Amino acid sequence: MTSQRDQQRRALADLRDLTQQPLTAPQIFRGADEVLREALGYDGVCWHGTDPASGLVTSVLTDDLRLEDFRQAMELEIWTDDVAQFTDIRRSGHRADTLSRATNGRPGLSRRFREQIAPAGFGDELRVLFDTAGGYWGCAAFMRAPDRGAYRPGQLALAQRAARILGTALRRSQLPLADVPFAPQPPAVLLLGADNRVTHADEQAERLLGEFADDANGVFTVPTAFVMAAEAARGAKAGGRVPPPLRVRTGSGAWFVLNTSVLGGPGDPSVAVVITAASTADVMPVVFASYGLTAREREVALKVLRGHDTREIARALCMTTLTVQDHLKSVFTKAGVRSRRDFVAQLVASQNPEVWD
Repeated sequence: MTSQRDQQRRALADLRDLTQQPLTAPQIFRGADEVLREALGYDGVCWHGTDPASGLVTSVLTDDLRLEDFRQAMELEIWTDDVAQFTDIRRSGHRADTLSRATNGRPGLSRRFREQIAPAGFGDELRVLFDTAGGYWGCAAFMRAPDRGAYRPGQLALAQRAARILGTALRRSQLPLADVPFAPQPPAVLLLGADNRVTHADEQAERLLGEFADDANGVFTVPTAFVMAAEAARGAKAGGRVPPPLRVRTGSGAWFVLNTSVLGGPGDPSVAVVITAASTADVMPVVFASYGLTAREREVALKVLRGHDTREIARALCMTTLTVQDHLKSVFTKAGVRSRRDFVAQLVASQNPEVWD
């Protein structure tokens, strides 16, 4: 009889094998589902792609859960101060948590559990973040039926280890970024009403909506990224904050940035969404994270992109030239190039040429 430990070892080995293949994010999620469903013991899962820089959800993929319930899940995540939310798990420095653990065995303390998880017929929730190398590559929520009991510590530990493997795979799926040509185009604009349905859109915006389409279109009539951007904008305005830009990638691999503004008052929370093609500066945080550069390596890489030589970098960053050279060697190795010229060409030749100041 196979022990739980053997089952978990096999699951991790299978995940590693899976992630050695050149897969897209949806393919990674579906492959991971086949590996983890029995090992973690869940009955439903919802996978999400995210903006690697901000962590905001940009897509939804599920074969188990009602997409109609995702609207409520999103509103609870943004507007409710609850237990074991994705932002809480991230701040804790962990990659996974369960409602049962976070509430000391009393999941009913969670509003999310009372209003959504329990009514849907589930007894516990396991949330996992696929964060690695300074990037937020995705997240997932795993639900299990009440008769399975709460998630066990061993399963939570497995989820933590699986998250690291899947985060690395999702990071790699973003490469090679420089193969995606930059196509200059004017900004596109659309307006979303209080129900996040399009009230107005220019011709360019209507065309781009199809480029970002995902499973949630059937529920919201617009892709997940636009709904998340609008709700984040409303939440930011309510809290007196500036809404963050949201980076999102089309099916063809082109990056765009969604900037938002709440137009109306409390009774009319319409949101304008401006869609612009991502510049080099917009994409560079994702590029650096996808290569797995450390914070110091990113500083050195940015100086290289600005045309600084080794001595200038050493002086600006208060390090020796030998240390700079060590960082450069590591940067080039991670990026798969051999020289400064190759590195710069790989990053910016296909992107919007602009001044790095």
